[in-house]
Amino acid sequence: MTRPTLTSLLGSRVRPDVRAMHAYAVQSSAGMLKLDAMENPHRLSPTLQQALGERLGAVALNRYPGARLQDLRQALAAHAGIPEGFDLLLGNGSDEIISLLSMACAVPGATVLAPEPGFVMYAVSAALQGVRFVGVPLRTDLELDEAAMLAAIAEHQPTLLYLAYPNNPTANLWDDAVIERLIEAAPGFVVIDEAYQPFAGRSYLDRLARHEHVLLMRTMSKFGLAGVRIGYLVGRSAAIREFDKVRPPYNISVLNAECALFALEHAEVFAAQARDIVAQRAVLSAGLQALPGVEVFRSDANMVLVRLPRLDGETADVASTVFQRLKARGVLVKNMAGFHPLLANCLRLTVGTADENQRLLTALKDSLCPAPT
Repeated sequence: MTRPTLTSLLGSRVRPDVRAMHAYAVQSSAGMLKLDAMENPHRLSPTLQQALGERLGAVALNRYPGARLQDLRQALAAHAGIPEGFDLLLGNGSDEIISLLSMACAVPGATVLAPEPGFVMYAVSAALQGVRFVGVPLRTDLELDEAAMLAAIAEHQPTLLYLAYPNNPTANLWDDAVIERLIEAAPGFVVIDEAYQPFAGRSYLDRLARHEHVLLMRTMSKFGLAGVRIGYLVGRSAAIREFDKVRPPYNISVLNAECALFALEHAEVFAAQARDIVAQRAVLSAGLQALPGVEVFRSDANMVLVRLPRLDGETADVASTVFQRLKARGVLVKNMAGFHPLLANCLRLTVGTADENQRLLTALKDSLCPAPT
């Protein structure tokens, strides 16, 4: 028997749609001011770093995760204030929650529907589970197109409808009345994605009990623990029990769980950081608005989306040109060129500290109007 080659195996045993995909790319940030991934720019104080290190040193790494995960679930439920009759599911970041939902809801003919541009993992996770994804473009002002959304819901009868609150990458909270009408029209589960809730000033949590088919998804990444990878889904207890059946048994490590518990015990520290980020968001937005020709979109998150003006003598995509100029100046942001037509000439900027934001503004001004050489 002829042993197959790796090339033949990849061609015949790996799904064609997987071969056609691109792996999620993480930009190298070595030596850069990192403002590309909506991370909290604040680190723990030396005192808290030492306390956390000592606590992690005592964790039983030789044991699988056990009762501490239940402690974390209870702590998160108390922190979020989830209503009676609701429960939560833990995930390795909200990415895994999205994958678990796609897996659990991959019934024959299932469709996942979401506004676009939006979080890329809604579509990616659907594709990996063989579920059709339907994206509905936002309006040109990046608000929900209610008529188009209602028409898509009626036509495709989605099993899962994602509504980010606020949205990534546009950073805005959509109109609550429109969201409520979409929820009323949805025949399947509606997932309100509150990844950026610490900076939004509003939450759907106080309205969650109105509907049996609405789920609330959050992450601790924007809370300040992007490296810890803790996401959670809140829903009626009966729904969470079903989704929990597709969760890997040890998807949260003991170290991650202990880090999350430690952070929740010092929630006031992270709340203060969020308040600082919101304040710096206003300063950054004002500085961006002062740059000639730059369109600054409203932000309810820890990022600001901007559309750049056409540069003198430039015919190529402006965002790509300015993105490279910023990198040359040691500043890394997110280039949105090519993600969606509504994001033409757009950059997504993470809100940093006061010093980081000033460095960003200076670099962006220089990149828009570089000095002659």
